[in-house]
Amino acid sequence: MSKELLNALNALEVEKGVKKEIVIEALEAALVSAYKRNYGQAQNVEVEFDKIAGNIHVYAVKEVVNEVYDSQLEISLKSALEINRAYEIGDTIREEVTPKDFGRIAAQTAKQVIMQRVRKEEREVIYNEYVQYEQEIVTGEVERRDNKFVYVNLGRIEAVLSRQDQIPGEEYKSHDKIKVYIYKVENTSKGPQVFVSRSHPDLLRRLFEQEIPEIFDGTVEIVSISREAGDRAKVAVRSNEDGVDPVGTCVGPRGERVQAIVNELKGENMDIVEWREDPAEYIANALNPAKVLDVRFDDENEHACTVVVPDDQLSLAIGKRGQNARLVARLTGYKIDIKSESDAADLSNVEADNNDIDDEDQLMSDSSSNMIEEE
Repeated sequence: MSKELLNALNALEVEKGVKKEIVIEALEAALVSAYKRNYGQAQNVEVEFDKIAGNIHVYAVKEVVNEVYDSQLEISLKSALEINRAYEIGDTIREEVTPKDFGRIAAQTAKQVIMQRVRKEEREVIYNEYVQYEQEIVTGEVERRDNKFVYVNLGRIEAVLSRQDQIPGEEYKSHDKIKVYIYKVENTSKGPQVFVSRSHPDLLRRLFEQEIPEIFDGTVEIVSISREAGDRAKVAVRSNEDGVDPVGTCVGPRGERVQAIVNELKGENMDIVEWREDPAEYIANALNPAKVLDVRFDDENEHACTVVVPDDQLSLAIGKRGQNARLVARLTGYKIDIKSESDAADLSNVEADNNDIDDEDQLMSDSSSNMIEEE
């Protein structure tokens, strides 16, 4: 068995990447249990695997004592000195107790251990390989699908693409090559599991980094992303270098750069807006293509505002089913109420009238107070 086992261990290391030393360590531990189980022994034993010859030896480990109470765990100083005159009280002696038929048990145990260790190590290798790609884009091949998931082959593992991570309306056919964003890698009891997405906002971020060198090297920075996958997205960018137009850099000559991203996402509309430190300017940029006349911030809520737009652009600013307003709110972090110019004017008039009434009430109250004081 020795040569066969050594060959098997060497083959595992070459073909599966499972280190021989790790398997030997697990094998020695398993053989200790097998020895105690098969030979009814409970003493301290050690199993040693000869990495050169492949032979297996079992040793009983005993402590040198003055008086022996348990012959399986202890040996007298007198007996120890007969073995080697250098032994002293407290030393341990290893005495070989390898049974003649232990090779059969060792072979069975080795087979079990190797299979278990191979599975475990393969899982560890795959986990370690893919966990480094967490929060990155990879290209995979669609293998199959069921009612819950689309399964994407990433090479050494099959990743899962759930319904919520799919782009609405996008078809996934077998053997299609798609780019996916790895947002989570777990090492479960059933092995490593990789979760991927096509709808995650950071998929868009990584695509911009791939297509636009200035974003990858930090010249242009993505500040915020708001996305409704498969339909529309807004990306706020700023320049970290004077003289660089962040929006123009992302769009590219004749829109080639952003178009490559749109094509990858099967036609998802892309609005690239310039981030500004002034919240009013930032919100106005984000509402593009609608023209913004005024941004009024709420005194009671610093993250809420009213945006005034021309009457004929109210529907454009709000967007179909409120999409544009939603995307702007997520992008900027502000709760936004969009009003037409005429509605805003009517509201201002009402507020002004209310202020006049309040002022009149205050004057009457002051006058009454004066009369009471005079009396």
